[in-house]
Amino acid sequence: MAALPGGSRRERDLVRIFASFGLFAPRNATVVVVLVIAALSVSGSIFLILEMNQPFAGVLKVSSAPLRYALAHLGQN
Repeated sequence: MAALPGGSRRERDLVRIFASFGLFAPRNATVVVVLVIAALSVSGSIFLILEMNQPFAGVLKVSSAPLRYALAHLGQN
């Protein structure tokens, strides 16, 4: 799927869902807190998926040392 300007189709759908919840829900503290928590969890999961797509670069980096160690031992016969 090609990247669309302003985000992908799924991201736009998520924005529409959260906007509709915000528009049609009654105004009270519980609704606001739940919407904020839901928005943070969705954005956090998208961030983690995108970060772990390239594990050796980015904010969250995975060390390549264990993989190199395993490959070194696999090559020994």
